[in-house]
Amino acid sequence: MEFNEKLVLIRKEKGLTQEELASLLFVSRTAVSKWESGRGYPSIDSLKEISRVFGVSMDELLCGDEIILLAEEDNKKKGETFKNILFGLFDVFTITLFFLPLFGLKSGSKVLSVSLFSLKGIENYVFIPYVLILTLCSVYGIMELVLQNYDNDNWKRYNTYISVIVSIVAVTIFIVSNQPYMAFLFFIIFILKVFCLIKLR
Repeated sequence: MEFNEKLVLIRKEKGLTQEELASLLFVSRTAVSKWESGRGYPSIDSLKEISRVFGVSMDELLCGDEIILLAEEDNKKKGETFKNILFGLFDVFTITLFFLPLFGLKSGSKVLSVSLFSLKGIENYVFIPYVLILTLCSVYGIMELVLQNYDNDNWKRYNTYISVIVSIVAVTIFIVSNQPYMAFLFFIIFILKVFCLIKLR
C-alpha cells in the first residue's frame, strides 16, 4: 500500500476530515489533499507530525522507495529555499546602493563619485529609472525573503528567473546611462545569481 492510500485510511479511521488533519499538522488543506491524491509527499517535519498525531512509526507510513523519494524531495526543497534566500539577500543588498558613492557626476573636467541622493543636475528621465530599479530590486529582495514559506509552485518556479531578469535590466540601464560602477556591481550580482542557479540545481 502506498503512502497516500495509508494516509487516507488512517485519517478516516481516526474520523478526521482533511481540514482537521491539516489543522493538527499546521499545513493547508490543499497540502493534505495533494498528499492523499499521490501528487506529492510531506516534508520530513510534516511526516514526523503525521506519525505523532496518528501514533504510528514513519516506517509504517512509508515503504523503502518512498523514503528515498521523500529524502530527495526534501533535499531539493532545502536547496531551493537556500537559493531563494541568497537571491533575496543579493537583492536586499541593493538598498545600500542608494547611499554609497557609486554614481559618476561630471563636474567640469572631473568626474565625482556621489550617492544617488547627491546626484544633482541630471535629467529626470535619467534619475527616475535609477530610483525605480534600485527600489524594485530592494522591494523584490524583501518579498523573496518574506515569502520563503509561501506554498505556491508558480511563485517558486518563477521567483529566481524574475530576480535574474531584474538584474539584467539594472545592468542594461546603468551601462546605457554610462554609470560604470553601478553597472559593474549589478553585473557581479547577476554573475553570483547565475552561479547559484548552476550550482544549486
